[in-house]
Amino acid sequence: MIVWIITGIALALAIGLAAGYVLRGFLAVRNMQESKMSADRLLAEARREAENTKKEAALSAKAEMLRLREEFEKNTKSRRDEMAALENRINQRETNLDRKVSLLDKKEHGITEKETALEKRAAEFERASQTLERNRKDLESSLERVARLTREEARAEIMGAIEKDLQSETGALIRRYQTQARDVAERDAQKIVTMAVQRYAGSHASELMTSSVALPNEEMKGRIIGREGRNIRAIEALTGVNLLIDDTPEAVVISSFDPIRREVARQSLERLVMDGRIHPARVEEVVAKTNEEMEQTIRQAGEEAAYLTGVPEVDKELLAMLGKLKFRTSYTQNVLMHSMEVAHLMGMLAEQIGLDASIAKRIGLFHDIGKAMDHEVEGQHPAIGADYLRRHGEQALVVDAVGSHHDSIQPDNVYAVLVATADAISAARPGARSETTEIYIKRLEKLEQIAQSFEGVQKSFAIYAGRELRVLVDSDKTDDNHAMALARNITKKIETELQYPGIIRVTVIRETRCIEYAR
Repeated sequence: MIVWIITGIALALAIGLAAGYVLRGFLAVRNMQESKMSADRLLAEARREAENTKKEAALSAKAEMLRLREEFEKNTKSRRDEMAALENRINQRETNLDRKVSLLDKKEHGITEKETALEKRAAEFERASQTLERNRKDLESSLERVARLTREEARAEIMGAIEKDLQSETGALIRRYQTQARDVAERDAQKIVTMAVQRYAGSHASELMTSSVALPNEEMKGRIIGREGRNIRAIEALTGVNLLIDDTPEAVVISSFDPIRREVARQSLERLVMDGRIHPARVEEVVAKTNEEMEQTIRQAGEEAAYLTGVPEVDKELLAMLGKLKFRTSYTQNVLMHSMEVAHLMGMLAEQIGLDASIAKRIGLFHDIGKAMDHEVEGQHPAIGADYLRRHGEQALVVDAVGSHHDSIQPDNVYAVLVATADAISAARPGARSETTEIYIKRLEKLEQIAQSFEGVQKSFAIYAGRELRVLVDSDKTDDNHAMALARNITKKIETELQYPGIIRVTVIRETRCIEYAR
């Protein structure tokens, strides 16, 4: 019984195991089939997506191809139009060249015909000349046979007879011609000089030592003076001029013996009045800018002088040096105006006596150029000017005439005599020069030179017609005690070296400036 029970249990277990194995196999096959079906679905979907992607890529490539083709066709059409236009221009040029070649061929043919005709005329002329020469020789031979004299013997007899007839009258004839030539030369010279002076009757006024600046109203004078006079003091200290405020209504008078300072002060004051901002810092800025622009003004003055006198092709440095003469005077006569006047006079004199007027004008314009630098270079202004012109490529004729126009060297050409004559005419005209004013200006210049000779002096200005000398010193190098001693030493040197009427006030100004920048 127990055996049967055990056997039944074993058999049941075997059957259960077999059924479980069969069931697992069935489940495995079923799972395998489902996996295969899922894989087939995924593969089909991937194939569909790949097919869609392929179609989209093909469409995109086709669109890009169409765009590139349109762009290519557009560029090709533009190039084709350009090539067509270029081809048309080339065809037109070829047509024009063909026409010109045809005209040249016609002209060449005409020239060839003329050359042939000229050669024929030359041959005929040569034959006629040979015939005339033979006839002349035959005639001379016939005359010699008739007169029984050779040509040389006949000439000698005739000349001898003429010499005998005129020998007695030769001395009187020579004296008469010499006297006549001297009278005619003197009369013609007077006529030439008179006509030249009459043609150039240039008016001349003595150079003033004052300038005026018009004001929009009287209130502007108060702004120019500034609080406690600080604005007017700044202007006078920076420019070295004297401002006269109350003398002229609605105007400020600028007084200075130095024309450059006076011009700088005038332009600066006009700019300040127009701008309306007037204070020491602005004054200093405007004066500095005006000083920078003065070089351009000087160059323009030189260019204008060369243009008005008709002197072409002048070196730029020569023009700048010539413009400086605008601010130089000689016995109150402006040197640049004097040079232009001499140039005009020389041109007229040269035309009257048959010389080159352009060279004469050039010499006249440059004859006093040495005065623009005689305070920087030692020597007389003719030699200084001649050396400067030589270094800047002027021709030897101009250099020699300029260097000898005051007889410092022996003149070797007629232009040197001409420039001396024109210079004397210009200087000697009534009212052209004033020696008294020149001496006064030299005294003012000497005042400033005395102050500048002391160490530590930055600037010096002679103002109030030379009755005051203002001296600006470097505050870092000069203390208050030294400033007092400097004023006393300058006063003693003025008393020793200079003659002057009345008294001269010496004012030494020591100014300390503290400057910081807010950033």
